[in-house]
Amino acid sequence: MIGKTKEHERAVTLRKQGASYSDIIKDVPVAKSTLSLWLRNINLAERQKQHLSEKRSEAAARGAQKRKTQRIVLSEKIRDTAIKEIGFVDKKSVRLIGAALYWAEGNKQKNNNVSSGVKFSNSDPEMIKFFYQWLLEICGILPENITFELYIHETGDIVLAQNFWANIMGLSKSNFSTVRLKSNKISYRKNRNKDYHGLIRINVRKSTNLNRKIMGWVSGFCRSFIR
Repeated sequence: MIGKTKEHERAVTLRKQGASYSDIIKDVPVAKSTLSLWLRNINLAERQKQHLSEKRSEAAARGAQKRKTQRIVLSEKIRDTAIKEIGFVDKKSVRLIGAALYWAEGNKQKNNNVSSGVKFSNSDPEMIKFFYQWLLEICGILPENITFELYIHETGDIVLAQNFWANIMGLSKSNFSTVRLKSNKISYRKNRNKDYHGLIRINVRKSTNLNRKIMGWVSGFCRSFIR
């Protein structure tokens, strides 16, 4: 009983100092139910309550950061495994990938406009770089027949965006004509400030027939796959 009495007194002392139950148990190894019984009549001062609240917040933040780190590690592991699954991609596969991208993000010909050229728009740097290289290497388009338009909200940093895309594409800033977009007074965009680089539209001169060919490739792989 003497041992338990000493443990009881130690637990009460620590609690009055503002220690949490989990901290007390580290020093006084008893069951949590026992600790609750010993300390049920101990009232904490406001300062001690604030201290405990701060400690709980800090613990929650550490837990959230730990879970975030675990998710990042897991994401990288899945991504690395997926990269290995792809391996070498032959030219025919690259042609189909580019056609699929155009199917999703490109300008299609319509019944009232059957002479539309190739126009491809996106804000994803890798997608834009891929499609530009695809035009050069798969479609045989000369660089001088490709133009670029930067669409950016008037609140965005145009110079920063021009430098960003010029670096991504390995081109001069002079290659990008800029179109300013009017912004609402209240913006809910998440990718603002230095993380906002606008959207790039790739235009191919005299490309009506190329547009038709790309959509023919799309029809081809659809007929091959869809049952």
